[in-house]
Amino acid sequence: MDVRSITQSQDGAARVRVRIAVDAMGGDHAPDEVVHGALAFAQRDPATDLLLVGVDAHIRSVAAAELPANVTIVQAAESVAMEEHPAAAVRRKRDASINVCMRLVREGRADAVVTAGHTGAGVASAILNLGRLRGVDRPALAVQMVTDRGPFVLLDIGATTDSSGHNLAQYARMGSIYAEQVLGVIDPSVALLSIGEEGGKGELRVQEATALLHATDLRFVGNTEGKDLPHHPADVVVCDASVGNVTIKFFEGLSTFIFEMVRAEFRRPPLGPLGYLFMRPGIKRIRERFDYEKLGGAPLLGVKGTVLITHGRAKRRMIGFAIEAGAAAARASIPERIAAALAADESASAQLAAERAATEIEPQLEAARAEATGPV
Repeated sequence: MDVRSITQSQDGAARVRVRIAVDAMGGDHAPDEVVHGALAFAQRDPATDLLLVGVDAHIRSVAAAELPANVTIVQAAESVAMEEHPAAAVRRKRDASINVCMRLVREGRADAVVTAGHTGAGVASAILNLGRLRGVDRPALAVQMVTDRGPFVLLDIGATTDSSGHNLAQYARMGSIYAEQVLGVIDPSVALLSIGEEGGKGELRVQEATALLHATDLRFVGNTEGKDLPHHPADVVVCDASVGNVTIKFFEGLSTFIFEMVRAEFRRPPLGPLGYLFMRPGIKRIRERFDYEKLGGAPLLGVKGTVLITHGRAKRRMIGFAIEAGAAAARASIPERIAAALAADESASAQLAAERAATEIEPQLEAARAEATGPV
């Protein structure tokens, strides 16, 4: 399901007015492509207010016209470059556009952040300015992966590495809420990405996560392998950030490689151009299916606010879809739903622990009572 379908699936009651802080200075093509993409979105969706965060003069120069009524510029004098150390730059540059965006959400002046800037800077700024949800050890970046049966949610794809089994179980919970509330998947299935389908296979963290997930109410279907990802093995697939990042980049590189080979063959005389004439409708359908720009951005799940991080190379069309995804996530109140679900999990775990403790101590209490009332 692409972003346009997500937005159309939200009913009238959910289409409340939201405010999106757009990092106008973030990305390989900022501010030009970011500003143009934001303005195009603002014109087609007047129910969403946009706050373009960046250098006022640069934004107005790119816009070169009067801004739409639902667009406001918020001044930010600095930005974080791709080559900078993200955490250090975020702490040093208080007036960086990504920091200003996050503070707008923290102060209640915006409902979501959309950025095409440095992923590490986006994650660091969200943690620093918004903070983690209670009970979340680590936030996770989720992305929709294209398959032959529609996209599934893959996380973590790059927020933090070296996750534990507990982290993976939390990712599963957060990914399920996102799939259900934003993508409209009823009772989403969950799988762990591992080196084998059998339950005992995989790293220690995968085995730990397996035990934890079996104890939840999630529809956990076990392990899945990399070869099964194109065939939608589950609605939510969970892995460590290193594995997830390598996976999505391999998919992107492979799809580009295949399309380049096909393009070269259709250009090869004498039959290539003729073959393209016959295959053009099918090629168009395939390109539409693999149009990753429609999937918007990657939501950062587990922080106290809605944050969407899209490709650094995103141009205006993808920026528009990312803003649309951010608005849909803001209307769905994803952070609040994740917080409620984790609180329920914590309560259930505490109750289970109390029941187990009571079960273990009861025989000891009985023995103590018997000894106290026995013959002197």
